[in-house]
Amino acid sequence: MSTMNSLPMGNRVRLSAMMFLQYAFQGIWIIPLVTYLGKVGFTGSEIGSMYSTVALGFIIAPFFIGIVADRFFSAQKVLGVINILAAGLLLIASQVAVSSDGAPQPRVFFWIMLAHCICYTPSWALTNTIALSQMSDPGKQFPGIRVMGTLGWIAVSAVSLFSAQITAAVGTEGNIEATNLPMILGAGIGCVTGLFAFFLPSTPPKKTGHRTTVSDILGLKALGLMRDGNFAIFVACSFLIMLPGTVYWTFCNGFLNELGMEAAQFKQSMGQMSEVIFLVIMPFFFARFGVKKMLLVGMLAWVARFVCFSFGDLESMVVLLYLGLILHGICYDFFFITGQLYTDKKAPKEIQASAQGFLTLITFGAGWYAGTKLAGMIVDKYVTSVDAAGIATAHNWQAIWLYPAAMAAVVAVIFLIAFKDDVRVGK
Repeated sequence: MSTMNSLPMGNRVRLSAMMFLQYAFQGIWIIPLVTYLGKVGFTGSEIGSMYSTVALGFIIAPFFIGIVADRFFSAQKVLGVINILAAGLLLIASQVAVSSDGAPQPRVFFWIMLAHCICYTPSWALTNTIALSQMSDPGKQFPGIRVMGTLGWIAVSAVSLFSAQITAAVGTEGNIEATNLPMILGAGIGCVTGLFAFFLPSTPPKKTGHRTTVSDILGLKALGLMRDGNFAIFVACSFLIMLPGTVYWTFCNGFLNELGMEAAQFKQSMGQMSEVIFLVIMPFFFARFGVKKMLLVGMLAWVARFVCFSFGDLESMVVLLYLGLILHGICYDFFFITGQLYTDKKAPKEIQASAQGFLTLITFGAGWYAGTKLAGMIVDKYVTSVDAAGIATAHNWQAIWLYPAAMAAVVAVIFLIAFKDDVRVGK
Protein backbone atom coordinates (compact mmCIF):
# COMPACT_ATOMS: atom_id res chain seq x y z
CA MET A 1 0.00 0.00 0.00
CA SER A 2 1.33 3.47 -0.85
CA THR A 3 0.31 7.06 -0.50
CA MET A 4 1.60 10.28 -1.99
CA ASN A 5 4.01 10.60 0.90
CA SER A 6 5.24 7.01 0.77
CA LEU A 7 7.52 5.08 -1.54
CA PRO A 8 6.02 2.02 -3.27
CA MET A 9 7.40 -1.11 -1.63
CA GLY A 10 8.82 -2.48 -4.88
CA ASN A 11 10.83 0.67 -5.48
CA ARG A 12 11.90 0.86 -1.84
CA VAL A 13 13.31 -2.68 -1.99
CA ARG A 14 15.13 -2.07 -5.28
CA LEU A 15 16.60 1.25 -4.16
CA SER A 16 17.67 -0.22 -0.83
CA ALA A 17 19.38 -3.12 -2.60
CA MET A 18 21.05 -0.64 -4.97
CA MET A 19 22.59 1.30 -2.06
CA PHE A 20 23.61 -1.88 -0.23
CA LEU A 21 25.40 -3.32 -3.25
CA GLN A 22 26.98 -0.04 -4.37
CA TYR A 23 28.79 0.56 -1.09
CA ALA A 24 29.55 -3.12 -0.54
CA PHE A 25 31.34 -3.05 -3.91
CA GLN A 26 33.97 -0.64 -2.57
CA GLY A 27 33.81 -1.40 1.14
CA ILE A 28 35.08 -4.96 0.82
CA TRP A 29 38.49 -4.08 -0.67
CA ILE A 30 39.44 -0.43 -0.18
CA ILE A 31 40.03 -0.72 3.59
CA PRO A 32 42.45 -3.71 3.50
CA LEU A 33 44.18 -2.59 0.28
CA VAL A 34 46.92 -0.88 2.30
CA THR A 35 47.76 -4.15 4.07
CA TYR A 36 47.98 -6.09 0.80
CA LEU A 37 50.12 -3.46 -0.93
CA GLY A 38 52.45 -3.20 2.06
CA LYS A 39 52.81 -6.97 2.09
CA VAL A 40 53.88 -7.12 -1.57
CA GLY A 41 56.44 -4.33 -1.17
CA PHE A 42 54.81 -0.97 -1.92
CA THR A 43 56.29 1.95 0.01
CA GLY A 44 54.15 4.33 2.05
CA SER A 45 54.39 6.96 -0.69
CA GLU A 46 53.35 4.42 -3.33
CA ILE A 47 50.41 3.32 -1.19
CA GLY A 48 49.44 6.98 -0.76
CA SER A 49 49.49 7.37 -4.54
CA MET A 50 47.18 4.36 -4.92
CA TYR A 51 44.63 5.93 -2.58
CA SER A 52 44.98 9.29 -4.36
CA THR A 53 43.28 7.69 -7.37
CA VAL A 54 39.99 8.06 -5.47
CA ALA A 55 40.50 11.83 -5.35
CA LEU A 56 41.49 11.95 -9.02
CA GLY A 57 38.37 9.96 -9.84
CA PHE A 58 36.20 12.54 -8.08
CA ILE A 59 37.92 15.31 -10.05
CA ILE A 60 38.03 13.70 -13.51
CA ALA A 61 34.89 11.55 -13.70
CA PRO A 62 32.27 14.35 -13.52
CA PHE A 63 33.46 15.65 -16.90
CA PHE A 64 32.34 12.38 -18.50
CA ILE A 65 29.18 11.86 -16.48
CA GLY A 66 28.11 15.50 -16.20
CA ILE A 67 28.91 16.68 -19.72
CA VAL A 68 28.25 13.56 -21.78
CA ALA A 69 26.57 10.57 -20.17
CA ASP A 70 23.78 12.06 -18.09
CA ARG A 71 22.65 14.26 -20.98
CA PHE A 72 21.94 11.33 -23.28
CA PHE A 73 21.29 8.17 -21.23
CA SER A 74 19.07 7.16 -18.32
CA ALA A 75 20.88 7.26 -14.99
CA GLN A 76 20.30 3.58 -14.20
CA LYS A 77 21.85 2.53 -17.53
CA VAL A 78 24.89 4.73 -16.95
CA LEU A 79 25.18 3.25 -13.45
CA GLY A 80 25.05 -0.28 -14.83
CA VAL A 81 27.72 0.32 -17.46
CA ILE A 82 30.19 2.11 -15.19
CA ASN A 83 29.83 -0.51 -12.45
CA ILE A 84 30.56 -3.35 -14.86
CA LEU A 85 33.58 -1.46 -16.24
CA ALA A 86 34.76 -0.67 -12.70
CA ALA A 87 34.40 -4.34 -11.73
CA GLY A 88 36.45 -5.49 -14.72
CA LEU A 89 39.19 -2.96 -14.00
CA LEU A 90 39.27 -3.94 -10.32
CA LEU A 91 39.72 -7.59 -11.30
CA ILE A 92 42.63 -6.61 -13.59
CA ALA A 93 44.15 -4.50 -10.80
CA SER A 94 44.02 -7.47 -8.43
CA GLN A 95 46.40 -9.32 -10.76
CA VAL A 96 48.96 -6.61 -11.59
CA ALA A 97 50.18 -5.26 -8.23
CA VAL A 98 53.14 -7.61 -8.59
CA SER A 99 54.89 -8.96 -11.67
CA SER A 100 55.33 -12.66 -12.50
CA ASP A 101 58.63 -12.66 -10.64
CA GLY A 102 57.08 -11.12 -7.51
CA ALA A 103 58.35 -7.55 -7.95
CA PRO A 104 55.89 -4.75 -7.04
CA GLN A 105 54.47 -2.80 -10.00
CA PRO A 106 53.22 0.48 -8.52
CA ARG A 107 53.06 2.35 -11.85
CA VAL A 108 51.00 -0.29 -13.63
CA PHE A 109 48.74 -0.69 -10.59
CA PHE A 110 48.26 3.09 -10.31
CA TRP A 111 46.94 3.52 -13.85
CA ILE A 112 44.56 0.56 -13.62
CA MET A 113 43.26 1.84 -10.28
CA LEU A 114 42.82 5.34 -11.69
CA ALA A 115 40.72 3.95 -14.53
CA HIS A 116 38.69 1.98 -11.97
CA CYS A 117 38.08 5.06 -9.81
CA ILE A 118 37.05 7.18 -12.80
CA CYS A 119 34.36 4.57 -13.46
CA TYR A 120 33.35 4.01 -9.84
CA THR A 121 33.28 7.46 -8.21
CA PRO A 122 30.29 8.83 -10.20
CA SER A 123 28.19 5.95 -8.86
CA TRP A 124 27.58 7.68 -5.51
CA ALA A 125 25.99 10.70 -7.17
CA LEU A 126 24.09 8.51 -9.63
CA THR A 127 22.59 6.31 -6.91
CA ASN A 128 21.45 9.46 -5.09
CA THR A 129 19.91 10.80 -8.30
CA ILE A 130 18.06 7.55 -9.00
CA ALA A 131 16.75 7.30 -5.44
CA LEU A 132 15.71 10.95 -5.10
CA SER A 133 13.92 10.94 -8.45
CA GLN A 134 11.51 8.27 -7.15
CA MET A 135 10.66 10.05 -3.90
CA SER A 136 7.78 12.33 -3.06
CA ASP A 137 9.25 13.34 0.32
CA PRO A 138 13.07 12.94 0.17
CA GLY A 139 13.58 14.41 3.64
CA LYS A 140 11.68 11.49 5.17
CA GLN A 141 12.34 8.78 2.61
CA PHE A 142 15.99 9.20 1.60
CA PRO A 143 17.76 8.54 4.96
CA GLY A 144 16.19 5.09 5.29
CA ILE A 145 17.36 4.19 1.79
CA ARG A 146 20.84 5.72 2.05
CA VAL A 147 21.62 3.99 5.36
CA MET A 148 21.50 0.68 3.47
CA GLY A 149 24.76 1.74 1.81
CA THR A 150 26.45 2.03 5.19
CA LEU A 151 24.98 -1.34 6.20
CA GLY A 152 26.36 -2.85 2.99
CA TRP A 153 29.82 -1.53 3.86
CA ILE A 154 29.54 -3.04 7.35
CA ALA A 155 28.25 -6.38 6.06
CA VAL A 156 31.12 -7.03 3.64
CA SER A 157 33.66 -6.03 6.29
CA ALA A 158 32.62 -9.23 8.06
CA VAL A 159 34.67 -11.27 5.55
CA SER A 160 37.67 -10.67 7.81
CA LEU A 161 35.90 -12.69 10.50
CA PHE A 162 36.11 -15.73 8.21
CA SER A 163 39.65 -15.10 6.99
CA ALA A 164 40.99 -18.59 7.65
CA GLN A 165 38.02 -20.34 6.03
CA ILE A 166 38.09 -18.17 2.90
CA THR A 167 41.84 -18.41 2.35
CA ALA A 168 41.73 -22.18 2.94
CA ALA A 169 38.92 -22.53 0.41
CA VAL A 170 41.08 -21.00 -2.33
CA GLY A 171 44.20 -22.93 -1.39
CA THR A 172 46.12 -20.26 0.49
CA GLU A 173 46.56 -19.46 4.16
CA GLY A 174 46.93 -16.50 6.47
CA ASN A 175 45.15 -13.16 6.76
CA ILE A 176 42.76 -12.42 3.90
CA GLU A 177 43.44 -8.69 4.33
CA ALA A 178 47.04 -9.26 3.21
CA THR A 179 45.91 -10.86 -0.08
CA ASN A 180 44.24 -9.72 -3.29
CA LEU A 181 41.10 -11.74 -2.46
CA PRO A 182 39.09 -8.71 -1.24
CA MET A 183 39.65 -7.07 -4.63
CA ILE A 184 38.53 -10.22 -6.45
CA LEU A 185 35.43 -10.49 -4.27
CA GLY A 186 34.80 -6.79 -4.84
CA ALA A 187 34.94 -7.30 -8.60
CA GLY A 188 32.29 -10.01 -8.27
CA ILE A 189 30.03 -7.75 -6.20
CA GLY A 190 30.61 -4.94 -8.70
CA CYS A 191 29.49 -7.10 -11.61
CA VAL A 192 26.28 -8.04 -9.75
CA THR A 193 25.76 -4.37 -8.85
CA GLY A 194 26.12 -3.36 -12.48
CA LEU A 195 23.70 -5.96 -13.79
CA PHE A 196 21.18 -5.14 -11.05
CA ALA A 197 21.24 -1.45 -12.07
CA PHE A 198 19.45 -2.24 -15.34
CA PHE A 199 16.41 -3.37 -13.29
CA LEU A 200 16.17 -0.15 -11.28
CA PRO A 201 13.35 2.36 -11.79
CA SER A 202 13.82 4.36 -14.97
CA THR A 203 15.51 7.72 -14.44
CA PRO A 204 15.70 9.55 -17.80
CA PRO A 205 18.27 12.31 -18.35
CA LYS A 206 17.08 15.72 -17.24
CA LYS A 207 16.17 18.17 -19.96
CA THR A 208 17.72 21.29 -18.50
CA GLY A 209 17.49 23.38 -21.63
CA HIS A 210 21.18 24.35 -21.50
CA ARG A 211 24.51 22.68 -22.10
CA THR A 212 26.40 21.52 -19.01
CA THR A 213 29.63 23.50 -18.68
CA VAL A 214 32.95 23.05 -16.92
CA SER A 215 31.78 25.68 -14.46
CA ASP A 216 28.74 23.52 -13.63
CA ILE A 217 30.87 20.42 -13.12
CA LEU A 218 33.43 22.06 -10.82
CA GLY A 219 30.85 24.09 -8.92
CA LEU A 220 32.55 27.34 -9.91
CA LYS A 221 29.27 29.23 -9.78
CA ALA A 222 29.61 28.92 -6.01
CA LEU A 223 32.89 30.85 -5.93
CA GLY A 224 30.95 34.01 -5.14
CA LEU A 225 30.20 32.50 -1.72
CA MET A 226 33.89 32.84 -0.89
CA ARG A 227 33.33 36.59 -0.51
CA ASP A 228 31.70 35.64 2.79
CA GLY A 229 34.68 35.46 5.16
CA ASN A 230 33.09 32.82 7.36
CA PHE A 231 32.31 30.56 4.42
CA ALA A 232 35.86 31.01 3.10
CA ILE A 233 37.26 29.97 6.51
CA PHE A 234 34.95 26.95 6.52
CA VAL A 235 36.11 25.88 3.03
CA ALA A 236 39.78 26.36 3.95
CA CYS A 237 39.37 24.29 7.12
CA SER A 238 37.47 21.62 5.17
CA PHE A 239 40.50 21.27 2.90
CA LEU A 240 42.97 21.32 5.79
CA ILE A 241 41.12 18.72 7.91
CA MET A 242 41.38 16.28 4.99
CA LEU A 243 45.18 16.29 5.33
CA PRO A 244 45.18 14.49 8.70
CA GLY A 245 41.92 12.68 7.86
CA THR A 246 43.42 10.78 4.94
CA VAL A 247 46.18 9.37 7.16
CA TYR A 248 43.35 7.42 8.86
CA TRP A 249 41.54 6.45 5.68
CA THR A 250 44.73 5.31 3.97
CA PHE A 251 46.78 3.60 6.68
CA CYS A 252 44.54 2.57 9.59
CA ASN A 253 44.09 -1.01 8.38
CA GLY A 254 47.83 -1.43 7.87
CA PHE A 255 48.41 -0.05 11.37
CA LEU A 256 45.94 -2.43 13.02
CA ASN A 257 47.24 -5.45 11.13
CA GLU A 258 50.83 -4.57 11.99
CA LEU A 259 49.82 -4.50 15.66
CA GLY A 260 48.36 -7.98 15.20
CA MET A 261 44.65 -7.17 15.59
CA GLU A 262 42.47 -10.03 14.32
CA ALA A 263 39.64 -9.25 11.88
CA ALA A 264 40.86 -5.65 11.69
CA GLN A 265 38.62 -4.76 8.75
CA PHE A 266 35.46 -5.80 10.58
CA LYS A 267 36.51 -3.96 13.72
CA GLN A 268 37.10 -0.85 11.64
CA SER A 269 33.45 -1.08 10.58
CA MET A 270 32.60 -0.08 14.15
CA GLY A 271 33.20 3.39 12.74
CA GLN A 272 30.36 2.95 10.25
CA MET A 273 28.16 1.54 13.01
CA SER A 274 28.72 4.66 15.11
CA GLU A 275 28.13 6.78 12.01
CA VAL A 276 24.63 5.33 11.71
CA ILE A 277 23.92 6.03 15.38
CA PHE A 278 25.11 9.63 15.22
CA LEU A 279 23.16 10.25 12.01
CA VAL A 280 20.01 9.27 13.88
CA ILE A 281 20.68 11.54 16.86
CA MET A 282 22.14 14.49 14.96
CA PRO A 283 18.78 16.31 14.72
CA PHE A 284 18.94 16.59 18.53
CA PHE A 285 22.22 18.49 18.23
CA PHE A 286 21.05 20.51 15.22
CA ALA A 287 18.19 21.87 17.28
CA ARG A 288 20.42 22.98 20.16
CA PHE A 289 23.84 23.94 18.86
CA GLY A 290 25.08 26.33 16.22
CA VAL A 291 27.14 25.19 13.26
CA LYS A 292 30.39 26.42 14.83
CA LYS A 293 30.05 24.11 17.82
CA MET A 294 29.07 21.17 15.64
CA LEU A 295 32.01 21.60 13.28
CA LEU A 296 34.44 22.24 16.13
CA VAL A 297 33.36 19.06 17.94
CA GLY A 298 33.93 17.15 14.70
CA MET A 299 37.48 18.50 14.38
CA LEU A 300 38.31 17.85 18.03
CA ALA A 301 37.08 14.26 17.56
CA TRP A 302 39.74 13.84 14.87
CA VAL A 303 42.38 15.03 17.35
CA ALA A 304 41.10 12.61 20.00
CA ARG A 305 41.03 9.72 17.52
CA PHE A 306 44.67 10.18 16.51
CA VAL A 307 45.82 10.52 20.13
CA CYS A 308 43.98 7.27 20.90
CA PHE A 309 45.77 5.50 18.05
CA SER A 310 49.12 6.96 19.08
CA PHE A 311 48.96 5.59 22.63
CA GLY A 312 46.76 2.51 22.07
CA ASP A 313 47.99 -1.08 21.92
CA LEU A 314 46.58 -4.60 22.02
CA GLU A 315 47.33 -5.02 25.71
CA SER A 316 46.50 -2.60 28.53
CA MET A 317 45.53 0.23 26.17
CA VAL A 318 43.39 -1.71 23.70
CA VAL A 319 40.37 0.36 24.74
CA LEU A 320 42.03 3.38 23.11
CA LEU A 321 42.13 1.59 19.75
CA TYR A 322 38.41 0.81 19.88
CA LEU A 323 37.60 4.34 21.06
CA GLY A 324 39.55 5.73 18.12
CA LEU A 325 37.50 3.58 15.74
CA ILE A 326 34.15 4.41 17.33
CA LEU A 327 34.90 8.14 17.18
CA HIS A 328 34.41 7.92 13.41
CA GLY A 329 30.71 8.70 13.83
CA ILE A 330 31.50 12.08 15.38
CA CYS A 331 34.50 12.74 13.13
CA TYR A 332 32.51 12.23 9.95
CA ASP A 333 28.96 13.24 10.82
CA PHE A 334 29.69 16.32 12.91
CA PHE A 335 32.11 17.79 10.40
CA PHE A 336 31.25 16.54 6.92
CA ILE A 337 27.48 16.12 7.20
CA THR A 338 27.15 19.37 9.16
CA GLY A 339 29.38 21.05 6.59
CA GLN A 340 27.17 19.91 3.73
CA LEU A 341 24.09 21.24 5.51
CA TYR A 342 25.87 24.52 6.30
CA THR A 343 26.82 24.89 2.64
CA ASP A 344 23.24 24.22 1.62
CA LYS A 345 22.04 26.92 4.01
CA LYS A 346 24.56 29.53 2.88
CA ALA A 347 24.01 29.03 -0.87
CA PRO A 348 21.05 30.59 -2.71
CA LYS A 349 18.70 27.90 -4.00
CA GLU A 350 19.77 28.34 -7.61
CA ILE A 351 23.41 27.47 -6.87
CA GLN A 352 22.98 24.91 -4.07
CA ALA A 353 23.97 22.00 -6.30
CA SER A 354 26.97 23.95 -7.56
CA ALA A 355 28.00 24.77 -3.98
CA GLN A 356 27.90 21.10 -2.97
CA GLY A 357 29.96 20.21 -6.04
CA PHE A 358 32.50 22.87 -5.11
CA LEU A 359 32.74 21.55 -1.54
CA THR A 360 33.25 17.99 -2.83
CA LEU A 361 36.00 19.21 -5.17
CA ILE A 362 37.80 20.93 -2.28
CA THR A 363 37.47 18.04 0.21
CA PHE A 364 37.29 14.66 -1.52
CA GLY A 365 39.12 16.01 -4.56
CA ALA A 366 41.98 18.38 -3.70
CA GLY A 367 42.05 17.64 0.04
CA TRP A 368 42.03 13.86 -0.35
CA TYR A 369 44.73 14.00 -3.04
CA ALA A 370 47.09 16.21 -1.00
CA GLY A 371 46.37 14.21 2.14
CA THR A 372 47.24 10.82 0.65
CA LYS A 373 50.54 12.17 -0.66
CA LEU A 374 51.40 13.65 2.75
CA ALA A 375 50.31 10.47 4.57
CA GLY A 376 52.64 8.32 2.47
CA MET A 377 55.62 10.55 3.25
CA ILE A 378 54.89 10.49 6.99
CA VAL A 379 54.62 6.69 7.06
CA ASP A 380 57.82 6.24 5.06
CA LYS A 381 59.68 8.52 7.49
CA TYR A 382 58.95 6.21 10.40
CA VAL A 383 59.78 2.77 9.01
CA THR A 384 61.68 0.97 11.78
CA SER A 385 62.25 -2.46 10.24
CA VAL A 386 62.53 -4.04 6.79
CA ASP A 387 62.90 -7.65 5.69
CA ALA A 388 65.55 -9.18 3.42
CA ALA A 389 63.64 -7.99 0.35
CA GLY A 390 63.57 -4.40 1.63
CA ILE A 391 59.83 -4.51 2.45
CA ALA A 392 58.81 -2.46 5.50
CA THR A 393 57.64 -4.73 8.32
CA ALA A 394 57.36 -2.29 11.24
CA HIS A 395 56.77 1.42 11.85
CA ASN A 396 56.85 3.87 14.75
CA TRP A 397 53.09 4.31 14.77
CA GLN A 398 53.07 6.48 17.89
CA ALA A 399 55.07 9.13 16.06
CA ILE A 400 53.05 8.68 12.86
CA TRP A 401 49.69 9.29 14.54
CA LEU A 402 50.94 12.34 16.44
CA TYR A 403 51.44 14.13 13.11
CA PRO A 404 47.74 14.11 12.10
CA ALA A 405 46.78 14.78 15.74
CA ALA A 406 48.85 17.98 15.69
CA MET A 407 47.55 18.98 12.25
CA ALA A 408 43.92 18.51 13.27
CA ALA A 409 44.53 20.49 16.48
CA VAL A 410 45.99 23.41 14.52
CA VAL A 411 43.00 23.40 12.14
CA ALA A 412 40.62 23.38 15.12
CA VAL A 413 42.37 26.38 16.69
CA ILE A 414 42.29 28.32 13.41
CA PHE A 415 38.61 27.55 13.05
CA LEU A 416 37.81 28.48 16.66
CA ILE A 417 39.48 31.88 16.31
CA ALA A 418 38.53 32.83 12.74
CA PHE A 419 35.03 31.39 12.20
CA LYS A 420 32.29 33.66 13.58
CA ASP A 421 29.16 32.33 11.89
CA ASP A 422 26.93 30.51 14.39
CA VAL A 423 23.80 29.72 12.41
CA ARG A 424 21.77 26.67 13.35
CA VAL A 425 21.74 24.33 10.38
CA GLY A 426 18.76 22.50 11.74
CA LYS A 427 16.46 25.49 11.28
